[in-house]
Amino acid sequence: MADLKWHGEIQLGPKKYVCGYCELNVGPDKGTFTERSPDNAQRFIYFCSNCGQPTYFDTAGRQYPGAKFGDNVAHLPRDVEQLYNEARLCMSSQAYTPAVLACRKLLMNVSVALGANPGEPFVTYVQFLADNGYVPPKGKHWVDHIRKKSNEANHEITLMAKSDAEQLITFSEMMLKFIYELPAAVPVPAP
Repeated sequence: MADLKWHGEIQLGPKKYVCGYCELNVGPDKGTFTERSPDNAQRFIYFCSNCGQPTYFDTAGRQYPGAKFGDNVAHLPRDVEQLYNEARLCMSSQAYTPAVLACRKLLMNVSVALGANPGEPFVTYVQFLADNGYVPPKGKHWVDHIRKKSNEANHEITLMAKSDAEQLITFSEMMLKFIYELPAAVPVPAP
């Protein structure tokens, strides 16, 4: 495949996708492509109509870099935001087990950022969140699910599926919105 001939930037048919760089829905019509290869397939690179970054589409239509899974969450502490975005970015590379493990580390970091003691057993962090009102009513079971699934990824010879990672990132996103984003959206009245 090293002998693929790429054309220069040209007008292509528009391609709709979520840009892996700027995270916007775009529909650029400029890019480049290969001549047909021995497998009679073409590869395409589109240039984002918003940020100009290149996105590669392979012969199966897979996108590189892929879009991050989940939504941004506002008002996160820097380390918590970095871990959350690492989990989301793992999804764009089909790295599902590391995404699940990032969610585990995210729970630990959120707990410590909120006052839990560092260096405790992992289950202590989940209990800290529940005991201190950081888990929505009837929500301890999904935070505990993050703990159990991430323990499976961490301590067993088990690869995580896409659905596992999507579920844990979705739960993590909701937890982060509950703890950080929603309280910051409405200022606390002065006493």
